[in-house]
Amino acid sequence: MTGELAHETVLITEAVDALSIRKGGTYVDATFGRGGHSRLILENLGAKGSLIIFDKDPEAIEVASQIRENDARLQIAHAPFGDLEEQLTGIGLSEGVDGILFDLGVSSPQLDNAERGFSFLRDGPLDMRMDPTAGQSAEEWINSAAEAEIADVLYQYGEERHSRRMARRVILERAEKRITRTGELAEIIKEANPAWERDKHPATRAFQGIRIFINDELGELERGLEQALKMLKVGGRLVVISFHSLEDRMVKRFIAKQVKGDSFPRGLPISQDMLSPKLNPIGKRIKASALEVDRNTRSRSAVMRVAQKIAQ
Repeated sequence: MTGELAHETVLITEAVDALSIRKGGTYVDATFGRGGHSRLILENLGAKGSLIIFDKDPEAIEVASQIRENDARLQIAHAPFGDLEEQLTGIGLSEGVDGILFDLGVSSPQLDNAERGFSFLRDGPLDMRMDPTAGQSAEEWINSAAEAEIADVLYQYGEERHSRRMARRVILERAEKRITRTGELAEIIKEANPAWERDKHPATRAFQGIRIFINDELGELERGLEQALKMLKVGGRLVVISFHSLEDRMVKRFIAKQVKGDSFPRGLPISQDMLSPKLNPIGKRIKASALEVDRNTRSRSAVMRVAQKIAQ
């Protein structure tokens, strides 16, 4: 397979089912990728329904534009989902939408294309930006950041316990020669890692941490969740698929906070309805089936959480 067909969308049926789509509703795919979820959403919508897609990646926007040529129900926002509220109100949807889907992380085409610089398995330019036309690249950062900053990024975002050893090795190597390729960085990290995990490349956590940092993925997620809550209509569904423990933890805490409602000092005579909860969780977390994991190993870390808005 080639192009967008090479990308197998994770939890595609489960996610679209969780949106509980109404034929004439308005929905948001906040992470279009190569359009797997979006295509199925469009199949479930009626002629008067609409779908707004978001993506920072120009290649994803190109795929979305091809779909748009044959389906006027699709609207495109070439923007991060952290701009959700601004983009939706800008096209006249200030009253809100019926469902919002987030499929977080990096897509298979981004990983598989060595020129994007995401993969430690395929040598390419050290970039890692979701939008390669904006922001600081991984090459620029890795060759200029202080040792302590590199260690902190690997530890905080990659949960890499050997981050200090790796950061020190990076500093020593870049003093000899600028690090410009993913293969070079992967080898440096690999040699600095004293404890290889079975069935996991020694640079996995480090690359993941750098990618999350370069794209401000956790900050983007925090903004996106808050704005999604604002832009959902009462009764609308929030569906989030995470692939990283830090992301899932953030989503879990966000939903729990909105389910609980406002905070008051202990001891006050506050009833449950006075707490003004905004969300109601729908079911328990969902993981990919054994069959899906066998077919697509990248789905093994996926966790989906669903909530419904119950109040403005």
